[in-house]
Amino acid sequence: MAHGQSQGAALLQLLQLLWLLPHSEALPEAPTPRWRDELQNHTFLHTVYCQYGSPSVGLSESYDEDQLFSFDFLQNTRVPRLPEFANWAQEERDASAIFFDKTFCQDMIQDIGPQLEGKIPVSRGFPIAEVFTVKPLEFGKPNTLVCFVSNLFPPTLTVSWQHQSAPVEGVGPTFVSAIDGLSFQAFSYLNFTPERSDVFSCIVTHEIDRYTAVAYWVPQNPLPSDLLENVLCGIAFGLGVLGIIVGTVLILYFRKPCSGG
Repeated sequence: MAHGQSQGAALLQLLQLLWLLPHSEALPEAPTPRWRDELQNHTFLHTVYCQYGSPSVGLSESYDEDQLFSFDFLQNTRVPRLPEFANWAQEERDASAIFFDKTFCQDMIQDIGPQLEGKIPVSRGFPIAEVFTVKPLEFGKPNTLVCFVSNLFPPTLTVSWQHQSAPVEGVGPTFVSAIDGLSFQAFSYLNFTPERSDVFSCIVTHEIDRYTAVAYWVPQNPLPSDLLENVLCGIAFGLGVLGIIVGTVLILYFRKPCSGG
């Protein structure tokens, strides 16, 4: 009986915290200016998640499903996904709220998780990977490969790269972000200089069930983009000139007087 009461007391405390969470930084609502009506169709997601896998805790902030920042809880700093966001990453006024969310999430995992184990079906998604370049393909010019991972839940994964079946070292961090519907997506970036014989592979391992997805990238266009544009322009110009010549010949032919008229 005492054990049941202690569990109930723990749940009651967590429920009280859960009720206080949305009100911890509540402010009076101000009327929305008319010029901001068009902004209401956009979505900003500030998502804190914790789990038994790795990473044990994470935070992602995204705007219309484009990730802006993640959070490094070891260094206690925001990490911008793109260099353009570096100045905004210095914002620290909400640090106390972030660590409150982290502690609350971990308390939920430790106190409620064991009681619900085996009672609630576990939702899992098999990750889907695809690889593409950031800029149009031009041989011999620096570019970046992007490994995009979708259908990811829960967000426990490792991403590695291979070039010609050999592991690639020095790969940057994997950025995980939440999207609508309580699912996640991830990005991994690899800087490289493309060559005609390249074969790259992005290997994504879902740590929950060790499911592995592999996506390959090989040069699809044997011509650099500049040369391809010049070739297409040359073909279009040639067809235009040919059309002018054929049109002139037909005009002269039909204007010629008939013999014996």
